[in-house]
Amino acid sequence: MSVPDDAVVRPGARQDEPLARVLGERSAAPLAKLGLRTAGDLLRHYPRRYSEPGTLTDLASLTVGEHVTVMAEVQQATVREMRSRGGAMLQAVVTDGSRTLHLTFFAKRRGALRVHEQRLLPGRTGMFTGVVSDYRGQRQLTHPDYQLIGVDADDEAAALVEASRPIPIYPASAGAPTWRVQRCVRTVLDPLTDADLPDPLPEPVRARRGLVGLREALGLVHEPYDDGQWRRGQDRLRFEEAFVLQAELARRRARTAQQEAVARPRVPGALLDQFDERLPFALTAGQREVGETLARELAGAHPMQRLLQGEVGSGKTVVALRAMLQVVDAGGQAALLAPTEVLAAQHVRTLRLLLGELAEGGFLGGADLSTRVALLTGSQGAAARRENLLDAASGRAGIVVGTHALLTETVQFADLGLVVVDEQHRFGVEQRDLLRAKAAQTPHLLVMTATPIPRTVAMTVFGDLETSTLREIPAGRSGVTTHVVPADNAAWVERTWQRVREEVERGGRAYVVCPRIEPDDEQAKGSRRGAGRHGDGDGADLLADDLGALDGSAADGGPGDGGPPARVLRSVVDVAAELRARPALAGLQVGELHGRMSPDEKERALADFASGRVPVLVCTTVIEVGVDVPEATVMVVLDADRFGLSQLHQLRGRVGRGSAPGLCLLVARAPEGTPAATRLATLAGTSDGFELAAADLGLRREGDVLGAAQSGATSSLRLLRVTRDADVIADARADARELVDADPELVGWPALRDAIDRQLAGERDEFLDRA
Repeated sequence: MSVPDDAVVRPGARQDEPLARVLGERSAAPLAKLGLRTAGDLLRHYPRRYSEPGTLTDLASLTVGEHVTVMAEVQQATVREMRSRGGAMLQAVVTDGSRTLHLTFFAKRRGALRVHEQRLLPGRTGMFTGVVSDYRGQRQLTHPDYQLIGVDADDEAAALVEASRPIPIYPASAGAPTWRVQRCVRTVLDPLTDADLPDPLPEPVRARRGLVGLREALGLVHEPYDDGQWRRGQDRLRFEEAFVLQAELARRRARTAQQEAVARPRVPGALLDQFDERLPFALTAGQREVGETLARELAGAHPMQRLLQGEVGSGKTVVALRAMLQVVDAGGQAALLAPTEVLAAQHVRTLRLLLGELAEGGFLGGADLSTRVALLTGSQGAAARRENLLDAASGRAGIVVGTHALLTETVQFADLGLVVVDEQHRFGVEQRDLLRAKAAQTPHLLVMTATPIPRTVAMTVFGDLETSTLREIPAGRSGVTTHVVPADNAAWVERTWQRVREEVERGGRAYVVCPRIEPDDEQAKGSRRGAGRHGDGDGADLLADDLGALDGSAADGGPGDGGPPARVLRSVVDVAAELRARPALAGLQVGELHGRMSPDEKERALADFASGRVPVLVCTTVIEVGVDVPEATVMVVLDADRFGLSQLHQLRGRVGRGSAPGLCLLVARAPEGTPAATRLATLAGTSDGFELAAADLGLRREGDVLGAAQSGATSSLRLLRVTRDADVIADARADARELVDADPELVGWPALRDAIDRQLAGERDEFLDRA
């Protein structure tokens, strides 16, 4: 795609004008409370739906406490004096044809209500907005704001037009009802021209896809004359959202391709070959295929940028270790960054176990050709830390595993060639860049995630990384059976603990997962906001649903999700005490593991569990990722309805990792038909993580793939939905790559560069960098 000679004109600034200047302070103030401060903010505040003048709102759907805008027909309106408190009251009744809603207005004098009485005539249709309350069993709005269709217009002609066209319904508030938002939008939009609104979509892209220009698209969504118009406008704006994001991902991909890296080709007969010869199992076809891809890219002169995702237990660690050994053989070092000390320590144990004497470089009994695996965490003792720092700086440790401690200034590498980031979405851009900056040249990057990612999410969030996927499970694993146990069925709950006993007596181990650590008031407050967010010191309890890519969690619970939000959730401390006293588990040692324990305590708890000395471990989701005890055969998840689907799948992946089959029992209060019950039934019905990830995305609110929803903000994607718009994202990706190939820094497309800065500003840009 060629760059036009006249494309370098800077975008106009009309969209940056403060609304206070355009509309006046009085009109702008309520809009500011909706987060709308500039003309551009308001123009991008799209209607959430459209109402036909003859189509009334289903009043049965109203929820007490909800701020609503409804379309209804006036049935009656009467004014009467109030004897008990003085003054007057107007009561109106509006209907959807079968159900009614009451409107109540109060005033000191009857005459003050006359204007409402004259306007709210039977048969008139209007939009009514307010907070739904309940009075004597009747839904009502008190002092609602309203607009009457065909009545509140400038003249008869305007009334006829208004009564026949779709009515935009905006996200609104009590201070800024939908029709006032609409009037403000028209005030801002009507005088603007194409020149005032530079278009982020290049004209060749619009022509290829048959899309209208930006000014026309905004007019179609805000002032449509028929349904076809607003749909055409939405199609264009939806494609724009995808295109802007994909253009930035393509630009980052192009920048990486221009950087130089030290080539790390495979060395015949060295550590990697010796490791392959000693492997006690055969690699799966997927592991071999991904391994060949990584080997080829590591041997290149440009930095590898690859995402490795895989099913639970698919063997990602072995694939990553083989890549690290190739780099070590070529004279470099590899750093593995883990989000928690538990996971970092688990990685070190696993790597040393897999390598055997190959990890004993310089030690008695080490192989002639060997290296070291060093561990760096924030809580290490001074002597151990000093030794590991020296091993990293001297190059004696070819593999250095650590938490955020790897990022400190005191950590130096002799020749850092590969950075492996586990659970990538838990690290920010500054953290990743601090580690990569410790290399003389840009190191290769391998990102791993244990949370399967649907294709559309991967394209949207990780689009600047090439993606490899492991779907096969290594031979010898028997799988996991999952059952839902109603928490209020005492017999089933008792049988749950009997099954735990049976598994232990067969030589197995049992995890018992709780959403909280302690039953104190502060924890209870946290439980109302969602399970798994209880401050479990090392962060391992964050919901896997965060995905980095997704946002929003399905684990919030609350009304309509299987139970009241203030329900007391089970805690590690209470459950451990309860199990020690249960007759079904008499004589069995019950341990505890959570993020508030010291690293030594965590290490000891896991070691006792793995050895079988303490076969029952009550824990938080600190064991969610990476903990590998092949003897663990049963997991009981308490308050399972308060966890997200993806997180439950990750937890389930901790059992059945050996030759014995696994069992996962989900103890929950989830009435049939609730979202929580649907999640649990979905999990029990399949073990395919990719199928579950796609189902999870469809079951819960999509959240913000650019990160804002993780802090409770609304989605930055206003119209684009990754669950629905896979084709749109794919088309935008192809067009963006072509554009960036011709103009890597988008010099010729200033409006697109400006849109990237706006859409991906602040924390959203940081989240994108995590990919």
